[in-house]
Amino acid sequence: MKIYTKTGDKGFTSLTGGKRVKKNDLLVEAYGTTDEANSMIGLALTDMKEPKLEKVKNMLIEVQHDLFHVGAELSTPEGEQVYWPLSNQQVSRLEEFIDELDREIPKLNQFILPGGSKPGATLHVARSVIRRAERLAININNEIVLSYLNRCSDFLFVAARWVNFSLQEVETPFTPI
Repeated sequence: MKIYTKTGDKGFTSLTGGKRVKKNDLLVEAYGTTDEANSMIGLALTDMKEPKLEKVKNMLIEVQHDLFHVGAELSTPEGEQVYWPLSNQQVSRLEEFIDELDREIPKLNQFILPGGSKPGATLHVARSVIRRAERLAININNEIVLSYLNRCSDFLFVAARWVNFSLQEVETPFTPI
């Protein structure tokens, strides 16, 4: 299979099922933003060499797989069959991940600034990209995608904090001026 097809040279792409849309179509924007977040998670994983981070690495890889399911949902026009559907079990698994990691880190009493270690900061960026995907997807009538993206941003926030805590990085509190 060739990587380049030249079919998108005029600003159009195909959705699942073959429907052609402009590359700035809301569906394309939403699944493209999800792909961007997935890439940020991949970037964070490259900096997680310590064995103590293995648990969260495995969780993040599962989330990366799930984000392909989100992309499949978003790239499938209404009425077409989704080849890799997202399930409520995937949303529930994210909640389990959040609860597990949250039990192991200090409770928050105030807002914190995104940052810390390089992988922690990268997860904060992934979280904000997921929030953008969620804002785009809100216009698409797909409740499971919205639930997953909402929970995913929560998970990435807790994962960033967990990574920073595990690496003994101090969180910087937000201080109003």
